[in-house]
This record gives sequence, C-alpha cells and structure tokens, in this order.
Amino acid sequence: MCCFVVMSFKKKKEKQETTSYRRFAPGGTVAEANHPYSDDDDSLNEAEVNGNWTPQEKALHEARLKAKAKRRLRKSSSRNSTSESFSESGEVAGGDPHSPKGKVNTNDRKSRTGKGRGLPKKGGAGGKGVWGAAGMVYEDEEPDIHDPNYDESYQGDTVYETVVPEIDEKELEKMVNPIVQEYFEHGDTKEVQMLLKELNLGQHKYEFSSLAVSLSLEGKASHRELTSRLLSDLSGKMLSQSEMGRAFDKMLKELPDLILDTPDAPQMLGQFIARAIADHVLPMSFLDCYKGKVDCEHARVALDRAAVLLSMKREMVRLDNVWGVGGGLRPVKHLIKEMNLLLKEYLISGDVSEAEHCLRDLEVPHFHHELVYEAVVMVLESKGDTATSMMMKLLQSFWKTGLITVDQMNRGFQRVYDELPEISLDVPHAHSIMETFVDLCYQESVITKQLRDACPSRGRKRFVSEGDGGMIKT
Repeated sequence: MCCFVVMSFKKKKEKQETTSYRRFAPGGTVAEANHPYSDDDDSLNEAEVNGNWTPQEKALHEARLKAKAKRRLRKSSSRNSTSESFSESGEVAGGDPHSPKGKVNTNDRKSRTGKGRGLPKKGGAGGKGVWGAAGMVYEDEEPDIHDPNYDESYQGDTVYETVVPEIDEKELEKMVNPIVQEYFEHGDTKEVQMLLKELNLGQHKYEFSSLAVSLSLEGKASHRELTSRLLSDLSGKMLSQSEMGRAFDKMLKELPDLILDTPDAPQMLGQFIARAIADHVLPMSFLDCYKGKVDCEHARVALDRAAVLLSMKREMVRLDNVWGVGGGLRPVKHLIKEMNLLLKEYLISGDVSEAEHCLRDLEVPHFHHELVYEAVVMVLESKGDTATSMMMKLLQSFWKTGLITVDQMNRGFQRVYDELPEISLDVPHAHSIMETFVDLCYQESVITKQLRDACPSRGRKRFVSEGDGGMIKT
C-alpha cells in the first residue's frame, strides 16, 4: 500500500512538471500558455480517471472539464461572427481589462451584434431622453414640401389671396338684379361699389350699366334718377367711358325688345344718354358716332331726344333734373302745390284715372294725408254740390284701389277736424258742410264710424231765425 501511494505521488509530480514545462517552454505560443490543458492531457486524464481515484479527485477533474468546455464554446462563437469589432486604438471592442472574463458591460452603448466599427450609436447622441451630443447646435432647416407633416399655414410669411372665379353672362343677371333692386331702396352708391368689388365681372363689367338702366326703365322716375347718379359715381372708378359707351350701344340695339315692356323706352333712353353726357359719363362725341349709321327707328328716336336736350340752353333746362326730384327729396311746399294742382285739374276734367296716375308719380305714400286734407278743404270752400260729389267719387276710388290707406285717410280728416274753428272764420257754414260730407263718406264706406263720430259739432245751439217760433235748426 505504501508503494502504491509513493508511485501515485511520483506520477502527479511528473505530470505537474510536464505541464509547467509546456506552459513556459521557449518558443511556445500565447495560445499554448493560455490553454495549459492539451489533447495529451485528455488521454492522460482518461487513463487516470480509469484508475483508482478518490471521490475528491474525480469531482475536481469533472469541474475542470466543464470549465474547459465553456471556454471552447466562447471561442467558437467569437470565431463564427462576421467581423471582429475593434476600437480606434486597436483593442478588442468590449474587452474591458477590469471586467471578468466573458462578461459584457450592459451599460456600454456599443453594438453587441458584432457589426460596425465599435463606435457608440449616433455618436453618443442617441438613447431615451437624449436630445443630441454635448455642445451640438442645430441650425434651421428648410421645410420639405414633400414632408407629410408639411403645413403651409405655419411656414413664415405666407400670403393668401382669395381667387374669385369670373362670372359668366348667364349668372351675371342673377347676381346684379338683387344689388340694383336693393340700391333702389337705400340709394347708397358706396354700398354698390363694395358689392361689385367682391364680384369678378371680368369682360362683362360693362353689362352692369345696361342691366341697371333696363331695370330703371321698368321702375319709377326716382329709380331712373338714382340710376343716373350711380352711373356718375361709378364712372372713372370702376367703369371707364369706353365701357359706358359700350353699355349704351348695347341698349340702343336692344330697344325693339325693351319697347315690348316699356313703350316709352326710346325717349327715356335718350334722356339717360343726355344726362350721361352732361355728367361726363359718356364722351361729348358719343352722338357724332351714330350720325347716318343708325337703321333702327327706335334708336334714332332715342338719339334725337338726347340731341334735343343737349342743344337747349343750360339756363333754361338743367339736365340734373331731367327725371324730376324724387318723392322723399321734394320740399313739402312743392308737394302741397303739386297736390292742389292735381285736385284742380280733376275738378275740371273729372278724370279719376289721370288723377290716380299723377298721385302715383309723386311717390309720396307717406304724404297722402295732405291730399285728403286739401280735398276736404276744397269741399268746404266750394259753392254747390258738384265739388262735394266729385271729391266723394275721387276719395272712394283711391280708397278702393288701396292708394290711400286707412291711416292716411283718418289723418287727413283729423287735420280738418282740428282746424275747423279757424276754417269757419272764412267759411261760416263750415260745420254744417263738414257734417254733411262726413255722413256721405260714411255711407259710401270711405271712413269708419269712429271717424264719423269724432266730427266736431257746433259750439252752441243756433236758431234758424227769430221768427221760427223757437225751433232749433236740425
């Protein structure tokens, strides 16, 4: 037994000497020094394992084999990688001398796939919560139009321009008619200019003048006066003289159609031309361009009418009042004079339709109570029953046609009631005549019962005469 232990000890000692000799033999490679266990050791170890080893020796030997297998596995994985990662200094990437063997630093921002040059991602400027490398200054970048997040409204000084499509000839009349009709109500030329600027009339700009004149021919005299003022204000600002001339030339060609709706269209158009030349809307040579070149009879009538008005002396005829003065613009004294003249002509002619036409031409529906007042006063101042019956007929006609409203009728009679004491100074029998006329109007349903009952009676009872035996006049 002692011999076996001595021989075993000698074998172990020889084995250690052989191992140390291989590890530090001259001319040996680094790999041999780093891997002291070679294939010869395997055969030797197998031989020794087959011998009689103690359990401690067997456990130690198995641990060494496992460590060797792990080292071989790491070595084979590094060799199979696509390329070795080296740093700029030539050292192996990830080879930290202070770190344990085979352990990778998890906090190092370097590629672990074995690809790349071993530099940190994005130059050390990447990662969560990192805005860039230290000391980096970002410059303004020009926005890319093809960027899906590109928005023109946030690109600095963006200029927006509203593009209005040009109106064609069919839509022009639909757009212009409401503007002109509204202008006839308010009479503000600046409002019309503002509305026209919002429309892109384009080449059809001159047609606005012709449409406005056509609409005024179908309206009242006040509408024609407003149209002449509108053309004067638009001239030079939105419409030139050539465009105005083009518009009136179109009107002259359309006269045969305009006569169907307005029989007096040639005379009115001639007045428009004369007023436009006087307001410098049309050139003075406008009429000279048509001498001997007009075949249409209606156009010749219009041009002759304009030539006659322009040939008159300015002191005698002012073309500014060629359409008269609008109803609301006329002074009250002038309106009263016109209504008195209307009633006097009616008492002479007895033509109710002509009186109605004249009253409509005055265009003062808010002042019709003056006509009622003047008519009743004429009845009180007249002699005989002729004026009473004729005025009764006139008021009844105006009442039935709705030309004079209930309010205007009541207001006119009430004014006579209030001034009856003063009227009776000139007309002693004014009260009795008034009572008779009021009863007659009530019977013909011209006034209401309340208005009839409001008629003032005599201030005191009067006898017919002293010899009537005390009878009271009925």
